[in-house]
Amino acid sequence: MTDGPILEVTGLEKHYPIRKGLLNREVGRIRAVDGVDFSIDHGETFGLVGESGCGKSTTAAMVLGLEEPTGGTVRFDGRALDDLTGRERQRFRRRTGAVFQDPDSSFDPRMTVGESVAEPLVVNGLADRERRRARVEGVLERVGLRASDADRYPHEFSGGQKQRLALARALVTDPDLLIADEPVSSLDVSVQADILSLLRTLTERFGLSVLFISHNLGVVRSLCDSIGVMYLGELVECGPAERLFADLCHPYTRALVSSIPVPDPTQRDSGRVRLTGDLPSPANPPPGCRFHTRCPDVIQPEAVDLEGRHWRRLVDVLHRLRTREVDPEAIRDAVIVNDPTVSDPAAVDREAFTTRLRAEFDLPPSLADAHADRALEHTASALYDGDLDGAADHLATALESVCLCERPTLEHRDGRTGHRVACHLLEDADRASPAGGAPAESEPRPRR
Repeated sequence: MTDGPILEVTGLEKHYPIRKGLLNREVGRIRAVDGVDFSIDHGETFGLVGESGCGKSTTAAMVLGLEEPTGGTVRFDGRALDDLTGRERQRFRRRTGAVFQDPDSSFDPRMTVGESVAEPLVVNGLADRERRRARVEGVLERVGLRASDADRYPHEFSGGQKQRLALARALVTDPDLLIADEPVSSLDVSVQADILSLLRTLTERFGLSVLFISHNLGVVRSLCDSIGVMYLGELVECGPAERLFADLCHPYTRALVSSIPVPDPTQRDSGRVRLTGDLPSPANPPPGCRFHTRCPDVIQPEAVDLEGRHWRRLVDVLHRLRTREVDPEAIRDAVIVNDPTVSDPAAVDREAFTTRLRAEFDLPPSLADAHADRALEHTASALYDGDLDGAADHLATALESVCLCERPTLEHRDGRTGHRVACHLLEDADRASPAGGAPAESEPRPRR
C-alpha cells in the first residue's frame, strides 16, 4: 500500500469508432470519455454524478480494467493498470469489487446465492469448500442477511435483498476499492435509504475506498466525501462535497442541485434552474464549452448587449444550424400555412422567410442590439438561399462568445480546498455573481 491515493485517473479517454461502408472505414468517433482527471484517497468515498450518457459507467469500466482506454492512465495504489503482469492483475481484481445497477441480472437463476457470492473466491484460488462457505456466511450476515440464505435462489429475494447480495459478492474477497455503479437507482426510496446506510456503515467499519456513481446528486451528497460532476464525457466541477455544495460554481452543477426534490410543495419551484435543449451527441460534441448549448449563463461577447432570453435563443439558432436541425423548406411551408395569400414555396420572399424564422425561435421582429439583429438578418438570408453552412458560419462569427469558441479547462477554484471548475464564467480574481448584482469573493463573475 502506498502513501498516495489508492486510485488516480489522469487524462482518461475512451473513444468508440464509427464505421460505415463495405470497407468498414472509420468515419467518426463517439467520445464517451474525453479527458477525465480525479483521485480517490484511502478510505474516501468519491461520487461521480451526471446525466445518463455522460460517460460515468464507461469510466467505471476502465477503472475496473473491463474496457481498454483510448488514452490516459489509471493508477491503482501507485501502479498503472497497463503495467500490471498477469499475477499482479489478478491481485488487482481481488482488491477491487463492483456493484452494478440491476440486481436481477447480476445472478445466475440456476445457482444458489451462496454459490454466486462464492464465485470470486473460486476464481481467486480458494479451493477449500468449508472455508468458502464460512466466508460467504460471514459476509451475508455483514450485509444484513442470514447465513442460511446462502442455500436459497435469487428469485426468492426482493430487489433490495438482491442488491445486498450483490454487495456481499463484491465484499467477499475483502477488497480495498469498491465500484458502485448506480446501485440504488432501481430501488424504492425507502430501500435506497437502507442500502445507502449499509454502504456507509461498511465503508466506515472496514476503511473501504469507494467510487460511487449516480445521476442523483441528492444521493451522492448524503454519502460521498468528494464529488465529480460529469457532462458529455468531461468533468466540469470536482472537489470536496461540503465545499462544492457551499460554492456551486458551474451552471450545470447548479441545475443538478436545483433538481433535488424538495418535500415542501410551496418551495418546489423556487430556485429551480431549467435547462433547454437535449444532451448533444458525443459523436459530434459542440465546439467551445460543451455545455453552452443548454447553459443559461452563456457569456455575451463585447459587441453584443441583449436581454438574456433573446441571447439564449440566438445561441439555440446557431446550435441548430450547426447540427442541421433547421430546414429551410419547413420554414417556407410554415409561411404558406400562416399566409393563405401564398400558395407556392418558391413565392415566399426573404422578408416573410426571416419573419417566420424569428417566430420559430420566439425572437422579436427586431432585436434591441443592432449588431445582433443584422447578424440574424444575414443568417436568415443565407438560409433562404439554402446555404446552411454559410448561415452557421456567419452567425458564429457575429456572436463570437468565448463559451462558443474556447474549451474551458478544469482549474482550481481555490488551491487550498481542491475545488476545481471548468467554466469561462470563473476568473482568478474579482469574482462576482454570474447573474449580476454585488461582487462576492465566493461567486463567479461573467466575462463580458
